[in-house]
Amino acid sequence: MTRTARFALDPAFTVGTVDPRLFGSFVEHLGRCVYTGIFELDHPTADEAGLRQDVLELVRELGVTAIRYPGGNFVSGYKWEDSVGPVEERPRRLDLAWRTTESNRFGLSEYIAFLKKVGPQAEPMMAVNLGTRGVAEAIELQEYANHPAGTELSDRRIAHGDKDPFGIRLWCLGNEMDGPWQTGHKTAEEYGRLAAETARAMRQIDKDVELVACGSSGQGMDTFAEWEAKVLQETYDLVDYISLHAYYEEHDGDRDSFLASAVDMESFIENVVATCDHVGARLKSKKKINLSFDEWNVWYMSRTDAEVSALDWPQAPRLLEDVYSVTDAVVFGSLLIALLRHADRVTVACLAQLVNVIAPIMTEPGGPAWRQTTFFPFAAASRYGRGEVLDVRVSGPTYDTKRHGTADLLHATAVRADDGTVTVLAVNRSQTEALPLEITLNGLELTSIAEHSVLADPDPDARNTLAEPERVAPHQVTGTVLEDGTLKATLEPLSWNVIRLG
Repeated sequence: MTRTARFALDPAFTVGTVDPRLFGSFVEHLGRCVYTGIFELDHPTADEAGLRQDVLELVRELGVTAIRYPGGNFVSGYKWEDSVGPVEERPRRLDLAWRTTESNRFGLSEYIAFLKKVGPQAEPMMAVNLGTRGVAEAIELQEYANHPAGTELSDRRIAHGDKDPFGIRLWCLGNEMDGPWQTGHKTAEEYGRLAAETARAMRQIDKDVELVACGSSGQGMDTFAEWEAKVLQETYDLVDYISLHAYYEEHDGDRDSFLASAVDMESFIENVVATCDHVGARLKSKKKINLSFDEWNVWYMSRTDAEVSALDWPQAPRLLEDVYSVTDAVVFGSLLIALLRHADRVTVACLAQLVNVIAPIMTEPGGPAWRQTTFFPFAAASRYGRGEVLDVRVSGPTYDTKRHGTADLLHATAVRADDGTVTVLAVNRSQTEALPLEITLNGLELTSIAEHSVLADPDPDARNTLAEPERVAPHQVTGTVLEDGTLKATLEPLSWNVIRLG
């Protein structure tokens, strides 16, 4: 059997156009994501609003687009009214989701101001509380945020100092309502009915609002697929997206399976698409429901329950602060590849989360901010993964895993930009062997290698930390060639690769 991995690229064979929202992220009132993450009043770099400018610079470099807020599990106990108006009048509340105390010092107006400082690409994606609240509170929040003026709620926003409407287009109808851990957890029938009622009311205010219904919190949920089918039966003509959430970690030293995590992610996407289309067919609808993969990441979740249960209602404690290795970054890059490979239906995705909490950016209170290993694949994909995704069908060596069956050693996608340049994103899952790669280029008029960058390290457990914030970074590869319409490269063991062709 050949040990070379091969595929062909042809502009006639495409998957779909990348929606910029595919490179979204997520800010939840959890741990230090907000407080001492993006917001720290007395930090040396803080601006007049208390936003850390060192963090803002890294967020811009990361290239995130839609930023989901304020949760997550936090949203199922969220009272939006607590987070607006004079700061000194905002109440402190218990957050049942994470056993912490929320000061509401950073609220809705501060979130919108943060997005504006990130840049015009940073779009709000707001979740409404359908756990402990319902239709009335959702439309009141919508009116406060988006109505220009002339009503009690819109005038209240203006009185609070925000003359211009927030212009929130994209709304999540609750969060993980299939999960027994969720405050206000509901059955599919209960949630589907409530989501439909909320959607109808929100569309009475704005018929063009974009709405995300809660899908399953993971493919492993006992109610998976049945949940989507029942929820969409109620909401199909009222919503635009259904959500997916997935997190991956290494279990019991089984690194081979961990490296193939994207096999599960792609299966999850394809099964949800099949369920959506089945419901659409049954309803005789020509509409297509797209997917909002609005929580995804590597997360060592097995540690979380003990962390949270030990808390006694502190404010902004260190929680879920996973420090990512090179191996984690390679898996993370593979998950990005999986999303791009399904860009025809996954049109929103949110990396959970943005700062400190299972995040690509870390900070120290009063101290520096730095890039985790996972920062680099996301920044490269967001920068170069814009355009038309080309169909990639890999032929090459495989290996066996305990959790995901047989997997390709090569996981790859390719994106063609408007100017005709092509970027190949590729992962070599082999822990020990370099992988020869050959790509046949048909009808693409490419003549040069602009760059071959790789994230790999002799120590697969190497990490960036406060003590060594630049221990891991991508490096350039020589020897990648393009001759007679064929690209030839060698991918280092356990590596994430960016190959740009001009």
